[in-house]
Amino acid sequence: MLEERCRSPVTLQRDLKRARIVLLAADGRSTRSIAKEVGVQPRIVSLWRHRYADHGLEGLQSKPLPGKQPIYTKATDKRILKLLDKPPPAGYARWTGPLLAEELGDVDVQYVWRFLRSNKIDLAARKSWCESNDPQFTAKAADVVGLYVAPPKKAIVLCVDEKPSIQALERAQGYLKLPNGRSLTGQSHDYKRHGTTTLFAALEVATGKILATHSKRRRRVEFLDFMDRVTAAFPNRQLHVVLDNLSTHKKNEEWLKAHPNVKFHFTPTSASWLNQVEVWFSILQGQSLTGASFTSLKQLEQHIDAYNDKAEPFVWTKKKVRQRPFKGRRITRL
Repeated sequence: MLEERCRSPVTLQRDLKRARIVLLAADGRSTRSIAKEVGVQPRIVSLWRHRYADHGLEGLQSKPLPGKQPIYTKATDKRILKLLDKPPPAGYARWTGPLLAEELGDVDVQYVWRFLRSNKIDLAARKSWCESNDPQFTAKAADVVGLYVAPPKKAIVLCVDEKPSIQALERAQGYLKLPNGRSLTGQSHDYKRHGTTTLFAALEVATGKILATHSKRRRRVEFLDFMDRVTAAFPNRQLHVVLDNLSTHKKNEEWLKAHPNVKFHFTPTSASWLNQVEVWFSILQGQSLTGASFTSLKQLEQHIDAYNDKAEPFVWTKKKVRQRPFKGRRITRL
């Protein structure tokens, strides 16, 4: 086996030298002559001769080195996590790597950053969430989702809400040429205000069509005026209207008595995302309003009305909606 190691072209140099030392020793060579021929110190020859004599071929294998003891352990990691659960120092809004290292006192900031990266903890990114504490969450959510999945026969299901304070901002726009030759769309930092409008919208769940109107204010009177337009657009039809818990949407019993064909369905508290028109508002903002420029409030309203014609129905597939509270859970574990 030692001769085979010496002949093999893939044998490591350290293993080759050890095999030659043992083979030359078997020929009766002295330690100094072996050291001169192999090109190592005599003490190295003596080491591997004794290792082979005591343990055979296994003695020629390298023993694992103890290495340097780690400075930081799992206890250090627990200290960092425990510190993240505490509020940051006075005057700071959030923890940073240097602040954590300074508070710990005996932990290098580079290790803090490595630990945060390995655990996928991003101190710079900020997320927000909304927790519903509605005791009737299950019943209300089932009512709304039931309208989406299995709407009543010969009835119209509408999602109604308002998007307030849409600004008509005028900005200089165009293509910007960068020094490296790249071109991109851009807009000037300066802008001119031309007023704001509040968009009242009703999304028909079955078709995705939008019935909308614009108003300067967002009071109860404007909401009921819009609902009058909605009922006029669907004469002699049973209407099921999904609404959030805005104060102007509630305590409208007199209007409902005058319109017995209309029934209001309210989403759970802090769960307006169950209202499909909210999804449409988000799409409208991203595709139609963000980055656009308007020279007048009328132009803004015409721009929104033109986009309304392109609405399509949403396919609601989430049949189970769960109330999952976040209290007592570290956000990094979500």
